[in-house]
Amino acid sequence: RKEFVDLYVNYMFNESVQKPFEDFMQGFLRGCPAQMWKMFLPAELQTVLQGHTEFDWHLLEKNVNYVQYKASDQTIRNFWTVFHKLPEEKKKMFLAFLSGSDRILAHALELFAFVIADPQREKPDESYPFANTCSYILFLPR
Repeated sequence: RKEFVDLYVNYMFNESVQKPFEDFMQGFLRGCPAQMWKMFLPAELQTVLQGHTEFDWHLLEKNVNYVQYKASDQTIRNFWTVFHKLPEEKKKMFLAFLSGSDRILAHALELFAFVIADPQREKPDESYPFANTCSYILFLPR
């Protein structure tokens, strides 16, 4: 029985998927040559492929640029007060709202910056914040 189970497990996890995996690996290596990936440790490779998942939110605040706002404006101070009180998952949801992803590229963690702009609406109380994900701009009504 043990031999049968061993052979069955080997077939299911190795032999039955060998051809599809070889096809996948061939296509993957065509776009991403293996020599480039060998220089990374597994944790580094994961960061390169997936991006950062841990953030220094105060660094993010420090890197923000303001358009029609100053860091000392009440709207901005209120925004950051509320933002820093959010749980980690909600902060990542904000990042996804702003950039289209809840991760930051591996090489861009310290350089990641976005803009908070005033959309200059006549009735700011009647409009919601919105984002331009391509340019990393958060339009925050007063």
